[in-house]
Amino acid sequence: MKKCTITLLVVILSFCTLCQSVLAEESLLLMAGAASAPVIEELAKAFEVKTGVRVHVNIGGSGMLLSQIKLTGKGDVYFPGSIDFIEQAKKENQIDASTITPIVYLVPAINVQRGNPQNIKNLKDLCRPGLKVAIANPESVCLGVFATELFEKNLSSAEIQALRQNLVTYTESCEKTATAISLKAVDAIIGWGVFEHWNPELIETVKLKPEEIVRISYLAVAVTKYAGNPATARNFIEFMKSDEGLAFFKKFKYFTTSAEALEYLGADKPVGGEPFKVPPTWMH
Repeated sequence: MKKCTITLLVVILSFCTLCQSVLAEESLLLMAGAASAPVIEELAKAFEVKTGVRVHVNIGGSGMLLSQIKLTGKGDVYFPGSIDFIEQAKKENQIDASTITPIVYLVPAINVQRGNPQNIKNLKDLCRPGLKVAIANPESVCLGVFATELFEKNLSSAEIQALRQNLVTYTESCEKTATAISLKAVDAIIGWGVFEHWNPELIETVKLKPEEIVRISYLAVAVTKYAGNPATARNFIEFMKSDEGLAFFKKFKYFTTSAEALEYLGADKPVGGEPFKVPPTWMH
């Protein structure tokens, strides 16, 4: 009897140890668009320290990440670089729509090298012969969608043709778009105003005129339909939206309310707005 009791205790202890191990190894896979690149790793680490839940971060172009979610059935939280891709994920039934939560707001801008050596002041300046311009790939990066929308709504056919002569690359993510300026590979990009605060020594923002901007964007997050532990995924979203979580974004001057973004812009514009359908001529 004593031997059986000892064996039972060993089994119970082993089971408890296994449970503790599983709990200790609880994790989330965060699929994050590169518009949040400077922030998201630090924020994920803070959540891990606070809760003990490991957050694995996959950063990339929002469209590419959505494709990965659909193809692999993996990913607990989707945090793309604009509301457009959240809407697409919702339409394609890849997320729990009830969990969609706005986090921060972005205003499109022209970003140039610090000091603005080419004296670029507006969208039409990007059509000047000899300039080197980059935009994000509109097929897979939300920033590229905003760039093509700005061009189509503000430039004539002749100006678009001239601008296309200056396009030297389509970048694969927001992060790589900003890097094109940091490395002085191009003279200008269509980016977000916040890029200047990613690398203030090398990047300068040229604000677009209010009449040039069609809409502002915002970063929203949602739990995917594949989440292994939806409750933990929701807890992570709550952390992102808390004062503690938003502090990481404020460090890089992201707007945490639409009112802040519109005040910066100086005009009342749609927030998110109708997703732009990119003309085939802009696709590879």
